[in-house]
Amino acid sequence: MADLDGIDVVILAGGLGTRIRAVLGDTPKVLAPVAGRPFLDHLIDRLAAAGAGRVVLSLGHLAGRVLRHLEQRDEPLPVLAVVEPRPMGTGGALRLTLPRLGGGTVLVMNGDTWVDADLGTFLADHRQAGRPVSLLCVEVPDCARYGRVVRAPDGGLARFVEKDPDYRGAGLINGGIYLFEPAALALLAGLKGEAPSLERDFLATLPEGAIHCHVARGATFIDIGTPESLGEADSVVG
Repeated sequence: MADLDGIDVVILAGGLGTRIRAVLGDTPKVLAPVAGRPFLDHLIDRLAAAGAGRVVLSLGHLAGRVLRHLEQRDEPLPVLAVVEPRPMGTGGALRLTLPRLGGGTVLVMNGDTWVDADLGTFLADHRQAGRPVSLLCVEVPDCARYGRVVRAPDGGLARFVEKDPDYRGAGLINGGIYLFEPAALALLAGLKGEAPSLERDFLATLPEGAIHCHVARGATFIDIGTPESLGEADSVVG
């Protein structure tokens, strides 16, 4: 397994979790029980094992519950929490963390998805590609539940395609894991809007050729944001 080389990792975990609130109640989605443990613990342990240097946790809804959980656990690597004062969108949430980052390459991941890809290999491919942003893509047999990623012949992002319930067939989806170079983060710092989306308002507006698509062949993707997918996570995570 390749190594994450001690880089900072931002976990975006401030969402409201409306699709799964009937199951979790006042438990934040990132603490949802998966394989007998809070999902966040699985994420942090995996990042530590992969060689990450530090986790910056972006929190919003029910942040206090997550902070109390962190106080009760001896983390395997440093964890810093940044709490949104109000819902700021995924782009705004990442923008809020920028002053707390170390200045090099940053891995960004959603706090409600699990992709069993080799993150060190993702970093190595990103560095070889030499682009300011890389997106980890996963091939799924049925894209109807997801927006699709169209990859250009040179490995760059051709375009994002919105979710289409009528679409049938295999394809690449956004795995919710990104690598950003400082130049890209500088552009994000100047992003306009009160609650911008990282994908729609930032990534989709970058110049052609700015984003490299890394395809994690054979990786399993799971989103714990619905009761059905949360139930499936026990057999995948852990």
